[in-house]
Amino acid sequence: MERADYFRMFIDGEWTDGSGDKKRPIINPATEEVIVEVPDGTPEDAKRAVDAAARAFREWSRLTPYDRAVILKKAADLIRERLEEIAKLMTLEVGKPIKESRVEMQVCAGYFEWYAEEAKRNYGELVPQWIPSKRHWVIRQPVGVVATITPWNFPANLLARKIAPALAAGCTVVSKPDHRTPLVAMAIFKCLQDAGLPKGVANLVTGEPAEISAVFFADERVRKISFTGSTRVGRLLMQQASEQIKRLSLELGGHAPVLVFPDVDVDKAAKWTVQAKFRNNGQTCISPNRIYVHEQIWDNFVERVVDYTKRLKMGNGLDENTDVGPLIDRNGLEKVERHVQDAVAKGAKVLCGGKRPEGEQFKRGYWYEPTVLVNITRDMLVSCEETFGPVMPLIPFSDKDEVIEWANSTPYGLAAYLLTYDFRTLIDVVERLETGMVGVWDFAPATFQCPFGGIKQSGFGAEGGWEGLKEYLVTKHVSIVLDY
Repeated sequence: MERADYFRMFIDGEWTDGSGDKKRPIINPATEEVIVEVPDGTPEDAKRAVDAAARAFREWSRLTPYDRAVILKKAADLIRERLEEIAKLMTLEVGKPIKESRVEMQVCAGYFEWYAEEAKRNYGELVPQWIPSKRHWVIRQPVGVVATITPWNFPANLLARKIAPALAAGCTVVSKPDHRTPLVAMAIFKCLQDAGLPKGVANLVTGEPAEISAVFFADERVRKISFTGSTRVGRLLMQQASEQIKRLSLELGGHAPVLVFPDVDVDKAAKWTVQAKFRNNGQTCISPNRIYVHEQIWDNFVERVVDYTKRLKMGNGLDENTDVGPLIDRNGLEKVERHVQDAVAKGAKVLCGGKRPEGEQFKRGYWYEPTVLVNITRDMLVSCEETFGPVMPLIPFSDKDEVIEWANSTPYGLAAYLLTYDFRTLIDVVERLETGMVGVWDFAPATFQCPFGGIKQSGFGAEGGWEGLKEYLVTKHVSIVLDY
């Protein structure tokens, strides 16, 4: 495709190729073709971006929230105007179906619009005094320069969930998108620029993750880092943050269970579970990973799941009829193969899928058929690791207490799902599941109005809702003596 003028880094209000001559090809995972080459940024570029954000902080933080809101709202409007263009970029670099890319861009715009309004609601408090001559105020102020590190699977939403509340709070930002999928981030930054964002307020750098993040952790002016990615990397970031007691928000791995009780409409439950499991080809942090089905409806549910899975159309995401695209890269493909092979070796049965697809169009690209497994045991990789791919393990259960124990048995606690019509079961299970989010007949619980985040080794901190704004604020107590 033609190289847009904004397929570069954005530092101090200007599009730049950076300090080095090195380029990085962006690969279409459906074809393995090079989409475009972008600058491969250096630590020097990251340092320049932090310098720019630090200079811009004083003026940006002193703007009224109403002034900041005008720019964020304009950015949301521009994202909607350019939705089709950016959605196509997303499908090219991530591989997801174009219809999923369009929805993501709509939600992305929603985050900017939501925080344009939420900026105006950063309320303080007047606390009643116990000494008559004193008055106590509590105010909340922006934390300072913020660095954001986002992954490839939702390049618009995960970026917007971080930079929209940070900017609304009065922080300045240096953003590091995934090196495999920077194009959507660049297009969003173009919208911010065209919306009138002052120079230096938001900056975008590319490059090797370890090199760029090292700059963020070493620079004392970077007061907060927000990261979405693996639990393994999250542990490393916590260690680095300890050197300066730097604030962190971590949205890490998940291993979401689905609990399907016998009172459900089996056809609807099967259809919705299949749609959720294979959204973005299973490459979603809140993707259903372990599906526990009550034995009373087991046979019927399994039959319908296999039927709906076989109906899914694999193909290039630019085809409007595509349901399932490719995996992001060869590493992702090989991990899926390893998980399926491990399960089969330990006694699992493949009911459909279980291999790379045949056909001319699948000779290039990172393809794996939507797969359904049964005869699952707790020692299999699919039971204890996040597959991050199109593999659906089905597991029967008979006892509610036992299945809740199974659901809570991993170190992860991001999301869980419950399918039941029984209100007593709903309340009991929701309260006992050890996750930051529970979807009851809702496999897409993430929304800009409500907090998104996990517990246990799925991280800490919230994105979305009023809670998402608070992540970028510090609290200050002002105590005044009147009889001086």
